[in-house]
Amino acid sequence: MAGPLTGKHIVLGVTGSIACYKALDLASKMVQAGAWVDTIMSYGATQFVTPLAFRSITHRAVVTDTFDADSEYSVEHVALAQQADVIIVAPATVHCIAKMALGLADDPLTTTLVAAKCPLVIAPAMDGNMYDHPATQANLATLRDRGVVIAGPGTGRLASGLMGVGRLLETPELLGYISYAMGKDGDLAGRTVVVSAGGTAEPIDPVRVITNHSSGKMGYALAEAARDRGANVVLVAAPTNLADPVLMKVVHVRTAKQMGEAVKEYVKTADALVMAAAVADYRPLEEAGQKIKKDDDELNIALAKTDDILKSAQGNFVRVGFAAESQNLVENAKAKVSGKNLDLIAANDITAEGSGFGSDTNKVTLIGRDLAVEELPLLTKYEVSNRIWDRVAGLFRD
Repeated sequence: MAGPLTGKHIVLGVTGSIACYKALDLASKMVQAGAWVDTIMSYGATQFVTPLAFRSITHRAVVTDTFDADSEYSVEHVALAQQADVIIVAPATVHCIAKMALGLADDPLTTTLVAAKCPLVIAPAMDGNMYDHPATQANLATLRDRGVVIAGPGTGRLASGLMGVGRLLETPELLGYISYAMGKDGDLAGRTVVVSAGGTAEPIDPVRVITNHSSGKMGYALAEAARDRGANVVLVAAPTNLADPVLMKVVHVRTAKQMGEAVKEYVKTADALVMAAAVADYRPLEEAGQKIKKDDDELNIALAKTDDILKSAQGNFVRVGFAAESQNLVENAKAKVSGKNLDLIAANDITAEGSGFGSDTNKVTLIGRDLAVEELPLLTKYEVSNRIWDRVAGLFRD
């Protein structure tokens, strides 16, 4: 099943930092995602990690010498640059960043970078004082001006033992930057989309809530797919166990009311709203100020209906809803199209194998404003998301 890296040719540049060990995990995850990964190591990098380690993970030759007679790239050392869909340098040392800013080409990595026309991601890793140095900041600014995507660095404990800015980002974050870099000029570039995700939690008392089984995976996949096609994404997220995706605005909420307020605010400038969140239909009429004690055999809680966020949202944007159903899938979804004035709805049977809460796949039926039905096969949630964005891209108001 396809993801953003499937079938892509990625060049991984590794330079001499203690963070080299993280590049091994990055290489592994890119290969697992279906990418072809070629590694170029600086001399300094080989002092921390062996080329054999990368070759064992990628099952491809590792370039360490521009003039290696045994390398398939020794004659035409720009071959990797021509083949690459994206290049990521992780970790990128302060010295390597300086050479890139100057356009030097004195080793296999910098030679490849100068010859490349594909997107480039730089993931700095260095001591905090080195990162803060005016020369480093000027070099990074130069690279940004050239369109290079700078990933991080993060904040935390550094190899020196100090706390500060300079840590190499973790692998999931780097994968997000790579996907973004490849698609930032895609068909959703210049568009702003709002996506909701997760299941709202309606408080009964300071301890207990009314919620549902939503994992948030579908909404997060929609947000990431939109980002990977160039959109400016606002993700309004109810509580989940998922990490915030990079390169988008994430607004954390808990209740249906809070989600409604956030959506109302951000759709003012949106081109599309996709409500993938499982919003509670009812909330406790009153929240107890203290924990309710288990005194009786029964507890009766009065419930009040929550506002329908999608139905009440105002603006000239594409409206997409979700219908998680356990029966009468198409009939119930069609009723929501007309009842909520939707341009598109994605309906799924939560009892079907591979389509339940928490799964990484989904089998949805798309129904447009004309009530025409398109039944999709079982796909990853990322693939489902792209099918939805394919439809949305043809529905924009301007």
